[in-house]
Amino acid sequence: MSVTKFLSADEAAALIKNGDTVAVSGNGAGMISAEAILAAVEKRFLTTGEPRDLTLVHSLGLGDRGEQGVSRFAYEGMLRRVIAAHFTWSTKIQDLIREEKIEAYCFPAGAIQQLLREIGAGRPGLFTHVGLGTFADPRLDGGRCNRRSRDELVELHRFDGREILRYKPFKVDVAIVRGTRADARGNISPEDEAVDLDVHSMALAAHNSGGLVLAQVKEVVANGALIARNVRIPGIMVDAVVTDPTQQMFYGVPYDPTVSGSRRAEVGELSAELPGKLERRIIARRAAQELRKGASLNFGFGIPGGIFGVVAEQGIADELWMSVEQGVHNGRMLDDRYFGAARNPDAVLPSIEQFDYYSGGGIDLTFLGMGEADAHGNVNVSHLGGTLVGPGGFVDIAQNAKRVVFCGTFDAQGGKVSWSGDALRVERAGQVRKFVAHVGKVTFAGDYAAQRGQDVLYVTERAVFRLERGGLRLIEIAPGIDVERDLLPQMDFKPIFGEVAPMNPLCFR
Repeated sequence: MSVTKFLSADEAAALIKNGDTVAVSGNGAGMISAEAILAAVEKRFLTTGEPRDLTLVHSLGLGDRGEQGVSRFAYEGMLRRVIAAHFTWSTKIQDLIREEKIEAYCFPAGAIQQLLREIGAGRPGLFTHVGLGTFADPRLDGGRCNRRSRDELVELHRFDGREILRYKPFKVDVAIVRGTRADARGNISPEDEAVDLDVHSMALAAHNSGGLVLAQVKEVVANGALIARNVRIPGIMVDAVVTDPTQQMFYGVPYDPTVSGSRRAEVGELSAELPGKLERRIIARRAAQELRKGASLNFGFGIPGGIFGVVAEQGIADELWMSVEQGVHNGRMLDDRYFGAARNPDAVLPSIEQFDYYSGGGIDLTFLGMGEADAHGNVNVSHLGGTLVGPGGFVDIAQNAKRVVFCGTFDAQGGKVSWSGDALRVERAGQVRKFVAHVGKVTFAGDYAAQRGQDVLYVTERAVFRLERGGLRLIEIAPGIDVERDLLPQMDFKPIFGEVAPMNPLCFR
């Protein structure tokens, strides 16, 4: 039986060897991120030049777009390869990928988490439909994100007449995870965290690969002090515990019991505002018209986050069942860098279980962002402007929801609209077109969705489109918008035309 050691962050960092595959937990602005251990690993490399040639694995994005999170690994020589689903929160790693200094593989977040579980269970990889027809499909990119990335980490198979992907297993040498408390036997409880994410499957993959599990906590308590049902990682799987009394819920934000779910906030303590920018407000209000009482809803990062303000404005939260990929159900959803958490959540599940629910078709309706779309209904949110953004859980969600509402501005970079009287006016077109002939990378496959009979809308501030077998059909335009003047000149293709209705005036008030 292994015995958990209680070490300093520097001592834990010293256990990582050159060439190790290191999986780290975390989301957004420091949620369940073992920042003290990550900082110690960075300090060791800058001091000694080791560990070198690491493979970094994480499912959701983690960092502050600066020095923290996975940016602690963003050094040429220290990092050889990254396998992840989201990169926005580390511009330094994005730069290394763009400059061909490291290998980069991008897969759906749920697929990464579920693959870690399969690795821990000793099974031959993850077999799933998630990713078919997208950049993760080996017939397209196989998840490879630059010229330096040549390995085949995913395969195409057929079972029972169905196409299916196999994400290949690999050895996990080290898992760096976080909880709130550990007891003297090394049991880890994330009871006061905003989310649990995939800390158990990550620890399982490392432990059963013969690797190490390094856990950071805020405090250590006596044996028997933890509530057994709050323990997410049993001590038998934990090799070392690092205590960081300064640990916070988010970067620069102390623990909030209304976010962890241990205390309910009073109604007066909660707030959610409508987006300040006109375009986002219009899109949020139009998208919200698709809400249906009792539906199982999912919300993605970015512009869809503005719908939370509409829900609050209309006072209809109790009529809906909302969730996000991080495992949170209901409550007052947080946005931007705190996306994935909520105040007054009804439930906080491990995100891997949330992805199981999504993968099986549990979502009635999802609202997702839209970087660019093409004539076939394909959407790209993962590779934009020469930068690897990553989809997070977008692919897992978009492929499996019964209805999908993509939310995005009609164009980007410098576009401006105004509302005057009863008309929307385009004062300045954006420099970047978002309705293009062919998307740069396929994050959502329009043909695959049409074959499966998904109901898909594309909502912008100027117009609304619906996916059909033949491509995108224009179904609504904003008051004051002229198709020939305000739409077609900013599109690389001509949509299908038929009966076109006006967008609801309530979207513009």
